[in-house]
Amino acid sequence: MNTEIHGPRSLLEAVRYYSDLDVCHAYMAKLKWPTGIVICPKCRSANVGFIQSRRMYQCKASDCRKQFSVKVGTIFEDSPLGLDKWFVAVWCITNAKNGISSCELARALKVTQKSAWFMLHRVRLAMKTKTFAKMGRSGVPVEADETFIGGLAKFMHAKRRVEKITGGGQVGKAVVMGLLERHCGQKHSTVKAMVLDRHPTASDIREVIHKHVALGSHVFTDDNGAYRGLETDFEHQLINHAERYVDGMIHTNGIENFWSLLKRALKGTYIRPSPQHLFRYLDEQILRFDERERNDAGRFHFVMPNVIGRRIMYKELIGASESDPRNDAAGKENLPA
Repeated sequence: MNTEIHGPRSLLEAVRYYSDLDVCHAYMAKLKWPTGIVICPKCRSANVGFIQSRRMYQCKASDCRKQFSVKVGTIFEDSPLGLDKWFVAVWCITNAKNGISSCELARALKVTQKSAWFMLHRVRLAMKTKTFAKMGRSGVPVEADETFIGGLAKFMHAKRRVEKITGGGQVGKAVVMGLLERHCGQKHSTVKAMVLDRHPTASDIREVIHKHVALGSHVFTDDNGAYRGLETDFEHQLINHAERYVDGMIHTNGIENFWSLLKRALKGTYIRPSPQHLFRYLDEQILRFDERERNDAGRFHFVMPNVIGRRIMYKELIGASESDPRNDAAGKENLPA
């Protein structure tokens, strides 16, 4: 079954196509076992039978006899929800330009908001990029910039503003460092972004650039003093935004564009994501940005193989132990950090 050719092309087609659980099962089985040989996840035996009535497999090894489904070893494992709902959830989050909130997904799938919130974070785990290749290796310029994620003081109550704002506008906000490798030939621009643990020093910023950018690459930044000194290892040029935003090829407009897309999703859809989960929202936006030239079906099929071998528990997401009362609370985008 070649779903790339014969599968759905739009959300409406996806809902209809994946409403058949047999289709979903066949799709996942092909992803997990492309050779067609089903392997028991417990004893690794290939002597496995299929229980048609339950869409389950059972190991026939005498010392095992384990029953399992295609969900085992994926982000869907232990979920009582059917693959028909999971596939639609993956389709929605990978193709919604500004993201999709847990409340909206809950209404669409007829699940609780807590379940939808957990589903979205599982899918974001599958959207996490696996590449460790350094940027700028082929002589393509790299833009570097940082941004601050957090509420604006003008929207705070006066009393809360006095308590929270103890310095400049950057105080109390999460710091995100971003690198954009510009387009080259047939390859469009791509982004790497990461949440920094603290307000970055000059050495922190230089360390990130050295880690992710090949030595000798062209690096364009603004005139932030933290970027001074990069010229010893890179072809570093900067633009002073107080004077101009573009000077020939020297600008940071590409990474600034990514920041605008990210903040549109955070402010318009997710409203108040927890700092502890901010990196997951970054993974979501980075994948949609890097794979923007694919169509809806292409992004869906690009993400689906990554659901295998990844799993996260609810208590890991909320940072709670099994006895923590938050395990019974509704998961929301604005859970406290």
